Amino acid sequence: MPEVIYSLAGKRVYVAGHRGMVGSAIVRRLASEGCEILTAPRADVDLRRQEQVEAWMSKYRPDAVFLAAARVGGILANATYPADFLYDNLVLQANVIHAAHKADVEKLMFLGSSCIYPKFADQPIVEDALLTGSLEPTNEWYAIAKIAGLKLCAAYRKQHGKDFISAMPTNLYGPGDNFDLDSSHVMPALIRKAHEAKINRQREICIWGTGTPRREFLHVDDCADACLHLMKTYSAESHVNVGSGEDIAILELAHLVCKVVGFEGKITHDPTKPDGTPRKLLSVDKLRTLGWSPRIGLKEGIAGAYRSFLDGHYLERSNRAISGDLSGQSDISFERAKTSTLSAPTLPTVAHHPSRMANLGEG
Repeated sequence: MPEVIYSLAGKRVYVAGHRGMVGSAIVRRLASEGCEILTAPRADVDLRRQEQVEAWMSKYRPDAVFLAAARVGGILANATYPADFLYDNLVLQANVIHAAHKADVEKLMFLGSSCIYPKFADQPIVEDALLTGSLEPTNEWYAIAKIAGLKLCAAYRKQHGKDFISAMPTNLYGPGDNFDLDSSHVMPALIRKAHEAKINRQREICIWGTGTPRREFLHVDDCADACLHLMKTYSAESHVNVGSGEDIAILELAHLVCKVVGFEGKITHDPTKPDGTPRKLLSVDKLRTLGWSPRIGLKEGIAGAYRSFLDGHYLERSNRAISGDLSGQSDISFERAKTSTLSAPTLPTVAHHPSRMANLGEG
């Protein structure tokens, strides 16, 4: 087991994006670390506004920062709003990273995405594959922003000696996911399609493309655990891939989702829709060397995600929402909620140092 070089116990930890799927999972995981969890209210802090971010950071002085806030979405959302995806992500991550530098934050983790890698990168994709080829056109705007974010962290490390690190998660799923069919990723879209087909007694569901692309999936609670592990044990310029190390064909995934959900109909294809990258499997050798591996299997994770969906623990974002709706604090693509009962988690008390949600709003 690697040595803990940065303990979160007793620290003030800011989670940017705590209402999103990744941020809320990090908040849940931090509850057992004996730290004080800070969050920023949307009403007071728009992460796209530099003066607001710097004022908040200067006032609350976090010791550590998890930067999980972003504008995200699937293929359709990226294609429809390229300027929003590029601008909002560039600006909000630059503001948080620079403000953390000015406020002398001890450690910061920037969360990127596996879409930063070239479309035809050798598989599994090692960290050094970055910038060695052309990006997948269907999400290049988001990818360019994320590449800029991890390079910005590296630049502050080089120029200012800041302990800013980056983690690149694979495709994530779980509680708090976005189930809007226009803007969601493949896992929640399949779960919703299969569920609605079962309820409506449909004979079939249709998936985009050929079903042959292979994708890697990681439960968001495993991702949060990996992020805390890296925060405590890793300090270097290079980003670290965060994944399961296994992939599955989209058609095979659709069959597995249907089995978990209980839909027994036929699965058809829409070949007019894009497949995206043929395969995207991350090399997780570096993460394994650091002593971390996932605990939640794919079938178990899908079952848990489906239960969360049935319980209403999800967000649904409309692809028709206007750009101005985004405040930057959520890692779900658009800010107009259509159906949601998701709220900030209630944090338990940890002995000797109560972890608590600071009274800063619900960002």
